[in-house]
Amino acid sequence: QVQVVESGGGLVEAGGSLRLSCTASGSGFSFESMGWYRQAPEKQREKVATITVRGSTNYADSVKGRFTLSREKDKNTVVLQMDSLTPEDTGVYFCVALSRIRVNGVGDHWGRGTQVIVSS
Repeated sequence: QVQVVESGGGLVEAGGSLRLSCTASGSGFSFESMGWYRQAPEKQREKVATITVRGSTNYADSVKGRFTLSREKDKNTVVLQMDSLTPEDTGVYFCVALSRIRVNGVGDHWGRGTQVIVSS
């Protein structure tokens, strides 16, 4: 079994910062990549940022220069540092962990999400 747990969501004012953390656990998990998606009310889910086991990152154009995704050394934990937040960043942020070894036929594992609200 693989569990993905997020933390760090909350309410901040525009221009503020927030840090989201995500940890994947379980004996069946072998780190290939992890990342964050977000979904605003009545909008489609979109990819925010991903990081591979090699440390390469990929960011959505809308967050480049403002968000930074990093992995804790030799751990299944990633941190999304979000700076210069705007109301458009509001939404539920979901962490996804992709395992090189499938667990019960499933390779990707999702957290329940953490809410981010950016106010003016």
